Amino acid sequence: MAIKATIYKAQLNLADMDRNVYADPALTIARHPSEADERMMIRVLALALGWPADTNEGTLELAKDMWDTDEPALWHKNFSDEILHWVDVGQPDEKRLMKACGRARKVSLFAFQSSTPVWWTGIENKLTRATNLTIWQIPTEQSQALAKLAQRSMQLQVSVQDGTVWVNDGSDTVEVTPVQLMGPR
Repeated sequence: MAIKATIYKAQLNLADMDRNVYADPALTIARHPSEADERMMIRVLALALGWPADTNEGTLELAKDMWDTDEPALWHKNFSDEILHWVDVGQPDEKRLMKACGRARKVSLFAFQSSTPVWWTGIENKLTRATNLTIWQIPTEQSQALAKLAQRSMQLQVSVQDGTVWVNDGSDTVEVTPVQLMGPR
């Protein structure tokens, strides 16, 4: 018998001063049995950092990348089913990233593993044609601290200012400073 997904709920209070984006998205996260707290929380962070300023064409949503390889971790599709923003987490190969760049207007990747510098060295030159791709590295110690905030029911305050993100669960605060490896500044 297959193990089913574990359901997590997160209520975000997002205040992104850098982009002038303020929102209160409620998330229902179907966590795949093989997904670790760290990866799940990186998806939550990616959702907060990619939340659209204008929600007239929909919002960023959690997708089924762990179940369906044709889907990203998150995506923003408009009401015509066009992919406006494709968001992945981890260290995908260049073929997946280039395919995503062909399918979506904008592609973001959040890499968080300690092996990211080695992965990036091997893939960097293969992505030069991807003009709509932005790659962020989340320092490992920060992504691991973020994982400690994971609970089945979460109330998270996410504040962004001057490129730094603070995630607070009411008792602990984690500071995350994403490092941009590629993309428009």
